[in-house]
Amino acid sequence: MKAANVKSALAVFASASHARNQEWFYKTGPGEYGEGDRFVGLTVPQTRSVAAEFKGLPLSETYLLGTSPFHEHRLCALVILVNQFDRSKDEKVRKAIFDTFMKLLREGHVNSWDLVDVSAHRIGAWLIGRSDAISFLEKLARSKNLWQRRTSIIFTFAFMRAGSLEESIHIAELLVDDDHDLIHKAVGWVIREVGKRDINVLRAFLHEHAATMPRTMLRYAIEKMSESERKRWLAAKSAS
Repeated sequence: MKAANVKSALAVFASASHARNQEWFYKTGPGEYGEGDRFVGLTVPQTRSVAAEFKGLPLSETYLLGTSPFHEHRLCALVILVNQFDRSKDEKVRKAIFDTFMKLLREGHVNSWDLVDVSAHRIGAWLIGRSDAISFLEKLARSKNLWQRRTSIIFTFAFMRAGSLEESIHIAELLVDDDHDLIHKAVGWVIREVGKRDINVLRAFLHEHAATMPRTMLRYAIEKMSESERKRWLAAKSAS
């Protein structure tokens, strides 16, 4: 199996019209977050079907696929990484997959919200139980790179699934004043999920930050609350 074989399999589904729609959807224009990204023109289910076909792709070839200039190639590589990570019980293999993901992230190939979100919530499980996990997450959260910052908060979904909310709240507090809308949405999403597990932890976060946090972040965070409670938190924001 080679990265070139995966690209050929993806090309079967290529649609020029869908590629144009994707260029608009992922904001690829000058000055936008996805500036210059290129698309083959596949749907996510189509990409996932190809990833399943190549579930045994060697890690070195998956890395090569993940460095492609085409968005769907990178997405497919990340889905393959996640699937291999979830299946493996070998710690050395899981570490190699995590390291490959981080290499792709640091080199700038994991460079869109969907690429982060499809992968980091699963691969972040490598950090659970590591003595340096918090410092690792903090370093990402303080990065100048938008996608590394988003990864830091999405990684904490893995901790949440394992029963720990501390990491999500800690990284949310580091990012609560971030100036990018894609971080506002990610943090709001994560702390909303925290609230599903322990509403009092979410309320404590909101008591401290609701008045000053970005409105988009707040709206995401309170989305599942009752209408009356949502209005109270929005009123606290409006009064600030």
